[in-house]
Parts: sequence; C-alpha cells; structure tokens
Amino acid sequence: MQHRKFLSAALFGATVLCTVPALADEAGDSRWEALKSRMSNIADNGTDAVYLSGWAHHGRDTYSREKLDQLNEKSWGGGYGRTLRNASGNDESLYAMAISDSHKKPQLMAGYAYEWVYPIADTGLEAGLGYTAMLMSRQDYFNGIPFPIALPLASVGTQSTKLMASYVPRLSKNKGNGDVLFMFLRVEFH
Repeated sequence: MQHRKFLSAALFGATVLCTVPALADEAGDSRWEALKSRMSNIADNGTDAVYLSGWAHHGRDTYSREKLDQLNEKSWGGGYGRTLRNASGNDESLYAMAISDSHKKPQLMAGYAYEWVYPIADTGLEAGLGYTAMLMSRQDYFNGIPFPIALPLASVGTQSTKLMASYVPRLSKNKGNGDVLFMFLRVEFH
C-alpha cells in the first residue's frame, strides 16, 4: 500500500507540472480539485499494471547511417502504473517507467495517459488512440533535470494486455533530432 501512495504522489506531481497552464485562470481552484479527484480515482480504483519496454525505432530519414549505428534501439526497461477504465469506456493511467535511452543511459518517465478505446468487432481486441503528459529525465537534455512533455499514444490488444506505442516527432529540420517510435507492453492485473 505504501508504494501506491508514493507512486500516486509522484505521478500527481508530474501531472500537475504538465498541466500548470490549465490551472492559471480564475477557475483554478475548481480545476485543481477536479485534477486531484481524477488522479486519486485512478490511484485508488485503477488496476495494477506492469510496463515492459524493448524497442525504439529511429527514423531512417532523420539520422545518418553512422548515427544509427551508434544509437540504442533496444530500449529495455519497465515500470509500474495504475489503469482505470472510466465511465466513458476509455483508459486513464498513471505510470512511472525507467528505460535505456538512445545512448544507453537511464531515461525516467512519470505521468498520465488518456486513451480513447475502440472495440475491434467481436474479437475481444481493441485499439486505442490518445496522449500522454509526463515528466521525463534524460542525461542529454537539461543535464537530467526532469522536463514536461506531451506525446501521442496508440495501442492494440485486449483490455488487460496491450502493445502500446508513442512517437517523438522530429524537432527540427536538422538531421538527428527526434523522429523516434517507442514501443512497449502494458499488462494489467485484474
């Protein structure tokens, strides 16, 4: 139970930092309360989830062959989270992950994810599209100081086991900056 309180506090803090602009108007108090309530609901009523990562694809048109030979595409790592299927039938998650980044250094992430879920006929499979807002720490950005980032998210699988992907877009016209597809597995324990 103690790990859930720690995770909840850490993820709540990450989510707040990612949503500070939304809290800056006159309705800030009510938004703040709604945000606290939403995060508490996920932490208290969500199911445990384990995250396993293992692959990051760097865009072949963005990076030179020499650079690609230096980059790590085996982004091994894992994490823990809580996922809640909300009243609308969509998934909301709080999570924390640690993986091996493109330079084989630790990359730490903690945040919130929302996915609109779409059943695939009568197969028991579903697809999801959404976003994640998180705090990320990498040694090659800001000397490892955590920074907020929002990224798109997609998934396919069953409600309890999903292959998930996020995409870091190319950040400039210069080669070697962004354009990374990150794939991982989320397994829930109902």
